[in-house]
Amino acid sequence: MTKLYKRYNLLIQLVILVISYFFIINQVFWKQDLPALAKTLESELASSRFVAVLSLVLVLMVLNWLLEAVKWKYLIWKIEKVSLLQSLIAVLTGVTISSFTPNRIGEYFGRAFILKKASHVEGILITVLGSMSQLLITILTGSFAMLVFLPLFMPSAEFIRGYLYYALTAIVLIFDLVLLGLFFNLSFLSTWKEKILSNGFGRIRKFFRVFTFYSNRELWSVMALSFARYIVFSSQYILLLYVLGVQIPFYYAYLLISMIYLVMAIIPTIALTELGIRGSVAIYFFGFYFTPLMTATAGINFGILMASVMLWVINLGVPAVAGSIFLFRLQFFRNNET
Repeated sequence: MTKLYKRYNLLIQLVILVISYFFIINQVFWKQDLPALAKTLESELASSRFVAVLSLVLVLMVLNWLLEAVKWKYLIWKIEKVSLLQSLIAVLTGVTISSFTPNRIGEYFGRAFILKKASHVEGILITVLGSMSQLLITILTGSFAMLVFLPLFMPSAEFIRGYLYYALTAIVLIFDLVLLGLFFNLSFLSTWKEKILSNGFGRIRKFFRVFTFYSNRELWSVMALSFARYIVFSSQYILLLYVLGVQIPFYYAYLLISMIYLVMAIIPTIALTELGIRGSVAIYFFGFYFTPLMTATAGINFGILMASVMLWVINLGVPAVAGSIFLFRLQFFRNNET
């Protein structure tokens, strides 16, 4: 049986490796994003300022994924103790598998199947909890940005005036408070499982206990780490925009980037295909700040698109390739569980 499990593990690992590289090659080469990026880099690498900013962005990439590794290590220790290096390997492996799955759901499996002893199902649910905190930060930040964005860039719209705007503000605030309330009371899932799942699902029901593992203080720590990540990759975006000639004050940049991330969180995508969508969404929102004449004559749209491409290559493309090195550590079948 052990040899059979090893064969199954190897087969699945090879399939994931082939599929992930196919999606990476398809996105980067066949869609011709890399040639445009290479041409841009060739002309910019002569600039010491560009090299300095790019180096800073790469340092922030490491910080970004280290923060995520710290967060996952902090969450997963309830069921299995892992080192920071093991957590980082799990995170990078998750990025690789998420490259070809809708809305990056493969990330949950990529991390959980690194675990050696703990339940894979509990590992997946805990990883989902960490992703929920990151999504919640994106929604909270984006919703507040929307309340500023609408009167600032769309003052003539009917629903921005008077009581309609106040009503919209109230709805957004109530919605955000409800989401926060649900996140900090996830233990209700452990209670509701008794009503939702019948006795025949007893083995599944027990896994929901993971939502009772964390105190509000611990959940706030998770939220803080998620917010720190949000600031890091937003700052990366701004630095790339700046060095590629998209000059915009930090206040407006953070505001518009928050809107971009909010929309991207809502749109269902496959992680690697989101690059083209993100570029289009970014050009749309930055178009509210730059006039059509500026975007046409100063190459603003090209700078915005290249910043989006570079951010994807740095934050997702490179980690996806790095994570593929560790795919053969995944254990989909173990002797003690099927």
